[in-house]
Amino acid sequence: MFIQTEATPNPATLKFLPGRVVLQDGTADFRDAEAAGAASPLAGRLFEVQGVTGVFFGYDFITVTKDGGPDWQHLKPAILGTIMEHFMSGQPVMASAGNTVPASEDGEFYDAADEEIVSTIKELLETRVRPAVAQDGGDITFRGYEKGTVFLHMKGACAGCPSSTATLKHGIQNLLHHFVPEVQQVEQIT
Repeated sequence: MFIQTEATPNPATLKFLPGRVVLQDGTADFRDAEAAGAASPLAGRLFEVQGVTGVFFGYDFITVTKDGGPDWQHLKPAILGTIMEHFMSGQPVMASAGNTVPASEDGEFYDAADEEIVSTIKELLETRVRPAVAQDGGDITFRGYEKGTVFLHMKGACAGCPSSTATLKHGIQNLLHHFVPEVQQVEQIT
């Protein structure tokens, strides 16, 4: 098994490409070992590597976030070994399919009168934004729309990335405003 790694715009996060499907549908984002424990055998094992503070699963990649401690050159071999051992064991990535988070999460908010605007925003996010964000080892989902403001949730490498504000304000906001003039600003929410 050959696992590739890629840097992300977030220096605290590294993207691992195991050359196979990680999650068939949706994504899974773990911010601590407790959340990962019962939900994902792989995430639980990755949190056992000293310095790991976050694990994110996409369709064909895993992003791992570290604290300010050890350098990637010290952490990477342990993470690669953990990923390889897990896939070679044949264990599932998730304890059950019910633990994945679908692309459109519950908790969305917007006025019913804005249904057409929201539909266009979601289509643009799905076709133009999410594929680009996934290339950087993260994901972004629609959470709401209110009075010209789009609220988005950033996960994986995008969460806590130093360039996430620039991505939101200059990239996504400009794209959405170009196609949907009603969009005045984009905000990140958790």
